[in-house]
Amino acid sequence: MASSALRAELGCSICLSTYTDPVMLRCGHNFCQVCIDRVLNTQDQSGVYSCPECREEFQERPVLMRNLALHNIMENLLSTQPAQTETGIFCTYCVDSPVPAVKHLRVHSKSPEHVLCDPSTNLEKRKCSVHKELLKYYCTKDAICICVSCSLAGEHRGHRVEMLDEASEKKKKKLGNVLQKLTTRREETEQRVQSLKKSRRKAQEKASGEAKRVTALFVDIRRRLDVLQKKVLSEISIQEVQRSLSLSYVIQKLEIKKDELSMKMRHIEELCNLTDPLTVLQETDTGDLYDPEEGGGDEDTGGHDRQRHVVDDRDVAEISDTLHTLCDIITGIRSGIYVEDPTDILLDVNTAHNDLHISDDLKTATWTREKQNRPETAERFQYYPQVINRRGFTSGRHYWDVDGSRSGGWMAGMCYPSIDRRGQQSYIGSNNKSWGLYNYYTQCLARHDSNEILLPHQISSNRFRICLDYEAGQLSFYELCDPIRHLHTFSATFTEPLHAALCVYEGSIKILGGGSNWEKPS
Repeated sequence: MASSALRAELGCSICLSTYTDPVMLRCGHNFCQVCIDRVLNTQDQSGVYSCPECREEFQERPVLMRNLALHNIMENLLSTQPAQTETGIFCTYCVDSPVPAVKHLRVHSKSPEHVLCDPSTNLEKRKCSVHKELLKYYCTKDAICICVSCSLAGEHRGHRVEMLDEASEKKKKKLGNVLQKLTTRREETEQRVQSLKKSRRKAQEKASGEAKRVTALFVDIRRRLDVLQKKVLSEISIQEVQRSLSLSYVIQKLEIKKDELSMKMRHIEELCNLTDPLTVLQETDTGDLYDPEEGGGDEDTGGHDRQRHVVDDRDVAEISDTLHTLCDIITGIRSGIYVEDPTDILLDVNTAHNDLHISDDLKTATWTREKQNRPETAERFQYYPQVINRRGFTSGRHYWDVDGSRSGGWMAGMCYPSIDRRGQQSYIGSNNKSWGLYNYYTQCLARHDSNEILLPHQISSNRFRICLDYEAGQLSFYELCDPIRHLHTFSATFTEPLHAALCVYEGSIKILGGGSNWEKPS
């Protein structure tokens, strides 16, 4: 018979029994084939495989190699064991002298007190540590298994007790409820993970689209700059040629004039060197020898001056035109990069409350029960489902239209960027930094600084227009029916940029568009 030490070496660390059809992992540890298969099947869900003994990880599901040597040892060992011990099943009633139940299995099967247990069960744990009697009851007050003596005369006397099977079934029922709750929570967590993955994919797709748009924008900018560079360099080259030709002509004329003056100078010097007064005075070719400045001006010199001014004036005009063209192109480029079109009202997701879903085109705000899980920053509305647009208006006359056909309750208006983003005071119209029109089905009211004005009109349209005249200090609201109908106008002295603002309680509201330099309806 094998010793206990040898039996321990031949035991599977998973089922704690001797090996059955032993197989070996790459790390060298052995297990029953059925046992390790169950472990690997469990690990299939996570995609990470590891040895139950040494925790060595494998990139792929490891191939199980049959350990022939260990298999032969187990066969030889089992063949030398007495037949009565092959089952290894012990009787829980014969705890004073535990023997395999196979010796008297018929007796055990007829007696309800004799319960068969697994081979790995420690029989000493089934006896009371005080009275050394079999544990038969469960004390509900102290939540412990007890024997008959504990219940009748021990410290658990008078306590409510239950049979082990009954207590076990109750505990299993509780565990089943816990298991059900954990299963539900795991399913909810899995759904949340899938939702976040979907949101991540959408964010990646949106970022990719934005990257393509920005790339196309800068490609166009580089193209326009290349065209502008070629145009400016061409203008400079043309101007250089024209000016060079003009100056060459003037230089040629001046060189001739210089030669003429040199000849006159030499003639005058010769006259000055004569000693005969009669000869000097009788010289007849002296009419053009005097200083040109004294004779009312030189035609050629005057022509040179005029030519020079004509060339300079033409250069200045051409350079000025080129610079104006350059400024116009650069202004257009800057407008395309830094400033959105005045008619394009785009919602700023960085300000949107987490109960609002903002459409990909940044035009529609929808109230949702599913939290958007955006970071809680200082610029985000935290108390009400509100959002404002990106660009503020600091001057001029502007308008923008909204469609609330899919919303039961909403507010649209304008606010300063310094509006509070937390607490009840952040509600549009509940402070002196915002103005709003509140609509609930067919009833409207105007609101500013917590003052409400109930509008008497019965609303028939789902579309409204918000008009701003910044310099005049007027913010007006219109119903886009036929004909268009004025609802209310706020008058104020605006001191900050004004941003379009929306608040949605149910459903959604869409921005249709806008424009500038609008005319008030007659």
